[in-house]
Amino acid sequence: MMIFAERLSPQQRALFWQIVRYGVTGLFVTACQAAIYWCLATLGGLHVQVANLIGYAGAVCVGYVAHSLFTFRDQARSDGHGARGVRFVAASLISYGLNALWVWLCVTHMGWPEWSPIPAMLFVTPAIMFVLNRQWVFR
Repeated sequence: MMIFAERLSPQQRALFWQIVRYGVTGLFVTACQAAIYWCLATLGGLHVQVANLIGYAGAVCVGYVAHSLFTFRDQARSDGHGARGVRFVAASLISYGLNALWVWLCVTHMGWPEWSPIPAMLFVTPAIMFVLNRQWVFR
């Protein structure tokens, strides 16, 4: 990976490493959401949808901090945390909606198996969200 990055222009290299950081952060945030969900649903006895919603809310908070301090740390800061935080929550709701769309489209509408939306959740949603976060949230 280092050899590949060395062949890029400085702007391309910065974008490449930002994408790598985005992937690492995404895995961390997803693990946090899953852990919160599992603990609340299994150990806490909460309804799975309530546990999932709380896990999602926790992931939004963890994600904002992690993306601010790690993924998009080099982005220009044109405004304060308040406006950026509101944009991040809005973008997170778009992400949640996209994943709900993949589930509806694949499982409900097309009648495909329950695992069928997972590729879109793993690749399409994160790609869209990277662009949205880079161009709008952390501009």
